[in-house]
Amino acid sequence: MSDANVRIPEDAKDRLAAIAAAEGLSLRAYLARLAETLLTPAERVERAEKARAALKAWNGYAPTAVEQQDLDSELDRRLARVTGR
Repeated sequence: MSDANVRIPEDAKDRLAAIAAAEGLSLRAYLARLAETLLTPAERVERAEKARAALKAWNGYAPTAVEQQDLDSELDRRLARVTGR
C-alpha cells in the first residue's frame, strides 16, 4: 500500500482526527474507510440509472428530463431550507 500526502487546513485535519478517534480509528484508517464508502460521480450516475430502471420496471415510473430537473430543484430547495443554506 502506498502512502500519499494531502495538504488540508489544520482545523480540518484536527476535526477528522477527532472523528476518527471517536470511532476507535486512526486518521489513516478513517480516511481509507471513508474513501471506500463514498461514490464517485460516475458511480452516482450509474446508481441513479439503475434506480430509474428499477422504478420503471416496478411501477412504470419514468420521469422526463424536465420532470427530473423539477424534482431535483424541489429537493435542493427543501434541503436548503432545513440546512439554512
